[in-house]
Amino acid sequence: MKITSLLVILGLFMYPAFNAVGADSDAEKAGTAAARKWLSLIDSGGYSRSWKEASTYFQGAVSEKNWKASLDGVRKPLGRLVSRKVKTVKEAEELPSAPDAQYVVIQFETSFENKKSAIETVAFMLQKDGKWKAAGYFIK
Repeated sequence: MKITSLLVILGLFMYPAFNAVGADSDAEKAGTAAARKWLSLIDSGGYSRSWKEASTYFQGAVSEKNWKASLDGVRKPLGRLVSRKVKTVKEAEELPSAPDAQYVVIQFETSFENKKSAIETVAFMLQKDGKWKAAGYFIK
């Protein structure tokens, strides 16, 4: 399964245009901080660990084996992270094809050694224990 397939599973392809820039609310700040920490696992090659640190919703949408294979095929060839800057942050309570929950969807302008300009989109959902965990990931 490719990461683009994961995006379709989570329904983020239908997410409305982003209009918020930066993280202003406490939820946006906490979600963005959690996203940066989670993305650092991926950046360091910790693909299995990133799956284990994701939400149960995410884990139910893609197996650990398929997640690792997707990142091996899509993310690994991009090479080392050069830079990552928040482009937009948006809170949502509904995402297409996903359960109603409190979400923060963040887009990053990202540069990798083998792809100078990319947009990473991550969706983080608030868990019952108060932690923000990954619900979706897409690189364009």
